[in-house]
Amino acid sequence: MTLLYLVRHGETDWNRARRIQGATDIPLNDLGRRQAAEAGDLLARRTVSAVVASPLSRAAETGAIIAARLGLAAPEHVADLAERRYGEAEGLTGSEVEERFPAGTRVPGRESRRELLARVLPALVEAAGRSEGGAVVVATHGAVIRAVVNHVSSDEPADLGVPIRNGSIHSFVLVEGGLQLRTFDDPVEEESERAGRYAFEYQNALEGPADEA
Repeated sequence: MTLLYLVRHGETDWNRARRIQGATDIPLNDLGRRQAAEAGDLLARRTVSAVVASPLSRAAETGAIIAARLGLAAPEHVADLAERRYGEAEGLTGSEVEERFPAGTRVPGRESRRELLARVLPALVEAAGRSEGGAVVVATHGAVIRAVVNHVSSDEPADLGVPIRNGSIHSFVLVEGGLQLRTFDDPVEEESERAGRYAFEYQNALEGPADEA
């Protein structure tokens, strides 16, 4: 059984301003770096073999900070672990999205969840091959984690409308080539999830729990 810890990158100034980032490369702010370090300290309780990361700087730096806290090599950057693309909505706040793209309006350039999963799931399975007897940490993004959780969960998507907090840790196991979500009963995840919960809408105005497009 191979264990994967998916970590959402630390905070950026766009997260703080509640702007949709997507493929736009926004760096961590100071709080985001502290969140990454805290995640690394939590993960130090476990045996970790490797860290991989999205190439977008907010996730790449999160992965590098975690790897340093774990005494591991700098993470390999995996393009298919990058955030979901939101096209012309990137850079907008929630209210700006509602004004420019009312409900039911297609956002030009937006990547579908199906397209997102088609690239992310194989990348995660490949990342699991670096386990070498320990877990693999994947520094990635909120919509990536959300899509994987919805994909593997037996619950209805509407029941999964909790935020993916910056710096939070979510564990999965690779079983017979497929991912399964672990129960959040591990002290690592309990501490990660308990801190700083907030309304789901804070995460992403275009990433609702019922989004299956």
